Amino acid sequence: MQGPVTLAAGDPAPSFTQRSAANPRYAIDTAAGRYLVLCFFHSLATPRAQDAIAASLSREDVFNDDHASFFGISSDPADESRLANRIPGRRFIWDSDLIASRLYGAAHGDLRKPIWVVLDPTMRVLNVIPFSNEDSRVAQVIDYVANLPPPALFAGVELQAPILLLPNVFEPKLCRHLIDLYDAQGGEESGFMREVDGKTIGMKDRGHKSRRDITLNDPDLIASLQTRFVRRVVPQIAKAHQFHITRMERYIVSCYDAAEGGHFAPHRDNTTSGTAHRRFAVSVNLNDDFEGGEVSFPEYGPRSFKAPPGGAVVFSCSLLHKVSTVTKGRRYAFLPFLYDDAAAKIRQANLHALEPAQEQDTPAR
Repeated sequence: MQGPVTLAAGDPAPSFTQRSAANPRYAIDTAAGRYLVLCFFHSLATPRAQDAIAASLSREDVFNDDHASFFGISSDPADESRLANRIPGRRFIWDSDLIASRLYGAAHGDLRKPIWVVLDPTMRVLNVIPFSNEDSRVAQVIDYVANLPPPALFAGVELQAPILLLPNVFEPKLCRHLIDLYDAQGGEESGFMREVDGKTIGMKDRGHKSRRDITLNDPDLIASLQTRFVRRVVPQIAKAHQFHITRMERYIVSCYDAAEGGHFAPHRDNTTSGTAHRRFAVSVNLNDDFEGGEVSFPEYGPRSFKAPPGGAVVFSCSLLHKVSTVTKGRRYAFLPFLYDDAAAKIRQANLHALEPAQEQDTPAR
């Protein structure tokens, strides 16, 4: 058997998806953007665990989803009837199979080791504090987290998300044409992709995402959009990331409407078998007469981005990002994904996991 995992400051936090008290598939890395305190207490039946949970639940000033979030991780199925989330700031995850515990060194084989793991806003380890034989060391952990700097300054300076902001990708006339196409057709409610029983399926949940889309089918229009990307976006990605784009997926015009609370909660764009090939996402704003609807990257601070009409925000599909709620007007955008020939082979290999309705890739050379 391989030895137990030992995490230390600076190590990337292992990703996992487990059941939580409110979500059958909670992905821990979607909580990035504030300090995360993972308490692997294993069972509320022990006095040390009871003290840890009670003290943590009493500190709303620390665990508030702004400065920090508390995650109690139990491997005792009996705890599912004894504990419930307290939002904001405090959540419970069920880990009876010890998948998360083993990833973090809180279990080896079937041996359980109660520990605290503190993560920074970018999902890197800050501190690992084992329970002592006498107590849970909860006072030490809370004092440590309470005295950390604001999440936006966790690195000592404000961070810039590793994105490109490119003006003048589309000219005003093209922006107006795409908006007119959307308004003429009216959009259909847009979903998001989830992995369920080995299949990548589309799901809809307005609490997670509220947006409407139309799909562009005119081959001449698609060719003209590709041409602009090849001339104005592809070279910038090559310069910044030394990555050569050859393929483009998805030709849609999207609308986030204030009347429907248009928004998209934090997510990543390549977390399922059917989306694993995606390398870069591009968000081209078509208008600016709206409020809210800005793109932000929680792991790198609260700063949000609103490209000018015709301008694009370009970013890696593995970055956690969200779109804030549109509070006035409508935000129109063109939202493709980009990748290369090697990633196209990954997509082809994963076609079996896709719903039949999923679209194919398109060369963009």
